[in-house]
Amino acid sequence: MNDAQFYEKNENESVLCQLCPNACVIAAGRIGRCGVRKNEEGTLEAIGYGKVSSLALDPIEKKPLYRFHPGSMILSLGGYGCNLNCPFCQNYDISHEYGTQWESGRSVSAQQVIELAQQARAEGNIGVAYTYNEPLVGYEFVSDCTQLVADAGLANVLVTNGYINQDPLLEILPRIDAMNVDLKGFSEAFYRKLGGHLEPVRKTIEAVFEHCHLEITTLVVPGENDSLDEMDAQARWIASLDPQIPLHLTRFFPRYKYADKSPTSRESLFKLRDVARQHLAHVYVGNI
Repeated sequence: MNDAQFYEKNENESVLCQLCPNACVIAAGRIGRCGVRKNEEGTLEAIGYGKVSSLALDPIEKKPLYRFHPGSMILSLGGYGCNLNCPFCQNYDISHEYGTQWESGRSVSAQQVIELAQQARAEGNIGVAYTYNEPLVGYEFVSDCTQLVADAGLANVLVTNGYINQDPLLEILPRIDAMNVDLKGFSEAFYRKLGGHLEPVRKTIEAVFEHCHLEITTLVVPGENDSLDEMDAQARWIASLDPQIPLHLTRFFPRYKYADKSPTSRESLFKLRDVARQHLAHVYVGNI
């Protein structure tokens, strides 16, 4: 078992998880919304520690990071679980509907991760990316890996929804070299549909901007977050931090609970790109 960080014990053996804004109160024997933090007799355990769903050497542009060591490769590590409930999730099989498959799946240690990263240097690897699912719900494992990766002089990259409290974020940020934050949309109403709130993600983006290389991605879902006015407001806000921050607009494909929806049209993506480009220097359209 691996003890979790950032929680408080209650008198009745329940615990208050303080890793993310969900602030789950978890009864003994139960698991938090993320699916990987469990109350074992009054102690919060990181039950997903070291459980790996995906391990691959990817181009850095796939994260997507277009302006951080372009042309390089990065060892990409995925786990299980997520702390938002996006009905359009493109990786729902490892974020939400993985059942018990992870219990018998592959496990790796932080030491094995750094060894694999170093072995891949000959293939152009520059470090480790924590990605595919929401990596920060596996905070303890990611934290241990980032320390070894930083000590080896390699780069740490986080691809995250940014839904994390400030204390854990600021603790890990000094070891992060680049981050892509998935800004789901730019309205509180939209975030409430996903079981979260916009403001914590804005705070994450502001903190990351002060510490390391930052790029932002928005998956454009038809009829949900594709308003031109909303994109204008989002791009204006990003530009208020720095108009040089890259924004990636990616295309939704029918998945998970939105399997009956239509893919995002190319026309819609290009219109949103043109709006964002009025405020930002680097706006990219992906998955077209």
